[in-house]
Amino acid sequence: MLSSITRSQVLPPVISSLRVIQKRFATTLSVRDALNSAMDEELARDKDVFIMGEEVAQYQGAYKITKGLWDKYGDKRVWDTPITEMGFAGLTTGAAMAGLKPICEFMTFNFSMQAIDQVVNSAAKTNYMSGGCQPVPIVFRGPNGPAAAVAAQHSQCFASWYSSIPGLKVIAPYDAEDARGLLKSAIRDPNPVVFLENELMYGNEFEVSDEVMDPNFLLPIGKAKIMVEGTDVTIISHSKQVGFCVEAAAVLAEKGISAEVINIRTLRPLDRPTILESVKKTGRLVTVEEGYPQGGVGAELCSLVVESEAFDYLDAPPQRVTAADIPLPYAAHLEVLCLPSVQIIVDCAERTCSRPGL
Repeated sequence: MLSSITRSQVLPPVISSLRVIQKRFATTLSVRDALNSAMDEELARDKDVFIMGEEVAQYQGAYKITKGLWDKYGDKRVWDTPITEMGFAGLTTGAAMAGLKPICEFMTFNFSMQAIDQVVNSAAKTNYMSGGCQPVPIVFRGPNGPAAAVAAQHSQCFASWYSSIPGLKVIAPYDAEDARGLLKSAIRDPNPVVFLENELMYGNEFEVSDEVMDPNFLLPIGKAKIMVEGTDVTIISHSKQVGFCVEAAAVLAEKGISAEVINIRTLRPLDRPTILESVKKTGRLVTVEEGYPQGGVGAELCSLVVESEAFDYLDAPPQRVTAADIPLPYAAHLEVLCLPSVQIIVDCAERTCSRPGL
């Protein structure tokens, strides 16, 4: 049982696995500070970049992601707005069409439903409908998915919603390196980008290399990252659940199962080559997400595998770990039962690996 495994037992093999494929690090950086520093540097680099959203200026951001930016750049570059997502999403989309590079912050992506017409019908489709004459270089960013005890209307994951829309690029970072490198790339991208953060990750600190702290550091959009190498089963996830999958890989290693963990980072476009090569190597696939099962990111990943040449390499049917198919409860003891956990991921991977080869 997971309850019998202490953090001291789990973390050493996790760290050991990560060091196989990562450099030694010198600096500790929180996800919050990674996002803040990325925007700070891009505001300084490009006068056309500005930030707009609720409480992003004088209040320093609802989650303090924009802390210090209004003091540094003033109210021409960091704009507080009324509580009207449709209004300020429309303003920023129009500004992008006029040649500026706005960062539009939603206090939570649950509130982006008020602005979905602007995101989907205006930002995402205009470049195509103009024959490539009207780019819309905008970033829609903010926390996405379940937080803690905020009930159903504040807990939905919109990864599959937005990643189904042609014209959008959709990013879901996990750690500080992801957050910093991918947000800078998103701000510089000429296309509209939906940048899905996780509220519960903001305070988490990660060790990063000097390269990550360089003002010119960028991560390519559309490129996944192999967090742990393995040979028996591929586990694919994004955002907060990547950490759960890394911990699950450590538990599985103690049971003699070698799991490869992939942080896909970009949901649209997907890094299809990395995904397919991993599944062809391991012969098994488990996807993990905090979204719902029907029409989810995991469903798309499973379809990608079974509709490709990787299908012939499968030794077991692909498996999905998702949130329960109900609105997320407010009660803490029910909430935890509805979301993926390390133990659920371990159990799913064990079941997949226990099947005889097809």
